[in-house]
Amino acid sequence: MLTPTVIEEFDAKVPDASETATFGLGCFWGPDAAAGALDGVVRTRVGYAGGTKPDPSYDVIGDHTEVVQLEYDPDQLSFGNLLEWAFAEHHPYKQPKKRQYQRIVFTETADQRAQLRSYLADSEFDRETIETRFEALEDFHVAEEYHQKFQLRGKRWITEAFDSAGYDATAVRESPAAAKLNAHVAGHDVDVPFLEPSSARRSA
Repeated sequence: MLTPTVIEEFDAKVPDASETATFGLGCFWGPDAAAGALDGVVRTRVGYAGGTKPDPSYDVIGDHTEVVQLEYDPDQLSFGNLLEWAFAEHHPYKQPKKRQYQRIVFTETADQRAQLRSYLADSEFDRETIETRFEALEDFHVAEEYHQKFQLRGKRWITEAFDSAGYDATAVRESPAAAKLNAHVAGHDVDVPFLEPSSARRSA
């Protein structure tokens, strides 16, 4: 059963040391939920990146793209593993015309750039025709509260547990438990102890 204590205990056990990876994979709600199901992904958040507008928003996004940012434990998951996931989540030979939904693999460190080069070299992708963009991450702008953990909206058996635990909107966004629950209600397989069959069948 999902309770405030269960949420707090789960979040407290998550390792502090983590790295971040950022991907543009179309509308960010779906990738946010899918990423939360990955073993080794600790937190997820959605936002805007890749453009020059200093303060983008959903209504005035400018030249930015919707992205999902993952915090992950490198002892469980490598950036190379995340690249495999990201490329499975989109069609690399098709790029939407609307910049808001374009496909972009961002790199943040020299190690990530090296892993990207290695992944592409070992893959069967045609580098001459692939349309996915590869960019260094300059800035990540967190999206509005109502876009974070979107799949949880209206799921009272989840939101009430977070409310009772004293989580505000920012705390929910950064909660490892919320990332797993967001994946679960979106239909992804999630292996966490508090998702027992009885709670899994509950609805809003």
